[in-house]
Formats: sequence, C-alpha cells, structure tokens
Amino acid sequence: MFLQLQQVSFGYDPPSRRSRGAGPHGFSLRDVSLSIERGSLTGLLGPNGCGKTTLLKLMAGVLRPRTGTVLFDGRAIADIPRRELARHVAVVPQETHPAFDYSVLEMVLMGRHPHLGAFRLEGPDDLAIASDALTATGTAHLAGRSYMSLSGGEKQRVIIASALAQQPDVLLLDEPTASLDLAYQLEVAALLARLRGERGVTIVLATHDLNLAASLCHTLVLVREGRVLAQGATTEVLNSGMIRQLYDVEADVRFHHRSGHLTVVPIGRAQ
Repeated sequence: MFLQLQQVSFGYDPPSRRSRGAGPHGFSLRDVSLSIERGSLTGLLGPNGCGKTTLLKLMAGVLRPRTGTVLFDGRAIADIPRRELARHVAVVPQETHPAFDYSVLEMVLMGRHPHLGAFRLEGPDDLAIASDALTATGTAHLAGRSYMSLSGGEKQRVIIASALAQQPDVLLLDEPTASLDLAYQLEVAALLARLRGERGVTIVLATHDLNLAASLCHTLVLVREGRVLAQGATTEVLNSGMIRQLYDVEADVRFHHRSGHLTVVPIGRAQ
C-alpha cells in the first residue's frame, strides 16, 4: 500500500492523563489501521471531533503517533526529513490566513519552497510550474490579484494550486468544500477528480458532505470516537446502517441514475 497507518494511537492529553485513555477534550485515536492505495481518492467521514483532521495531520507528518507507525511508500514518515516529505505530500487546510497580503502568484509559488535550496529564489522553472498549477485549477486569470480579495471558492482553488506546485504524490484536504456555495462545491469536486484522473495524484479528503463523498470517492474510511468503524469501497460502505452507526441519523441511501452515484437523504435522528 502507498500510505498506511499501522495500529496508530494518538492523544492530545498531557502525560498525567494518558492512563485514563482520553484527553482534556475527551478524544484520542486508538489502534487505527488503514491503507490508502496509490492513485485512489479516499474520503474520511465522521462526526465533529472524531479524529478526521488528526488523521490527516498524522499522514502529513505534522503529528507523530504515540504508538504505531505511519508509512509512506514503505518508509516510516517519522524517518523522512521534513523537506523531503513535503516534496511528496501536500496539505490543503480548511482555512488559510497568510501573514501578509500576498498576490495569488506569490501564494502558489510558496508551494515550491520544498524544492528550493537554502537562500535560493524561484527561477523560470518554478514560475512555469506555478503557472501550470494555476491553469490546472482555473485560477490563471487571478495571478496578479491579491489573495485576500478573492472569494471563498477562488481562495480554495488557489490553495490547491499552491499544493499542486509542490508536485506531490499525495494531496490531503481538510473539508475542501466547507462554506462554499453549490457552484463552487461542484467546481472543486470536478477539479479533484481531474487531478486524480489526469495527474495520478493520490487524494485523501476529510468531509462532512456525504453526497460529495458518494460522488467523488472510490473508497471511504468511517471514523467515530477515534476508531475506524469501517473502510472499503464507497458502494459497499455507504449505506443506511453505517450512517446510523456513524452519526446516529436515519438516512435514505439510493443510487441516483442521472448522477451515476449514490445519494444520501437524511431523514431524522435515530431513535
């Protein structure tokens, strides 16, 4: 497998509370094992506080597990130097708040930093790669604009362009369509599908949008209270019974022939 977590446990609690098995926020990841195949598009689903963002940070090497191992292409991520890992794994967070009012092109060029040596400035090749990333995300016309002047959907596509400029093998996204209107949600979803199909990027995204996951993801990992409830093909894992276990919600899950994928309609709280 390309990206693996092997019996990973993680907690935010201080050492004095570790024996109790829960942190100050009542949360820990416990014995999580999952595998991400090269070139796949995987969705992480689960309620707030279940551990989706923590899983992404562990995959990115931002956090290190208390126990267990995270592997990238057979190597322990903990043993890979940060700059080297950043050439392979890129992260798109929920929100990005730059310290200064950078232009869109400057924001995208930041993705080239892992490939630059000490005190080396971006050259023609880096500019070409950034330009290609802008074109791929449909944001080339925004290159000279102030990043802070953009709409939410435009900002999200620019941050994805910055991640693409890293030329990663793996793209990790945390709630990529949160707070976007329907049109931008569809644009971002189409962009991610195109990146996987045309560039072969392995994509893992955490989302609350079950219909986005149903339309976009080949495989799903369902997480609740720091544990993996299920993982597998979307068509096998996404069903009414699993949604009830995951969210305590009754939902109608059916195949939508016009869209060509499953759709989820929440009905109400489970009794």
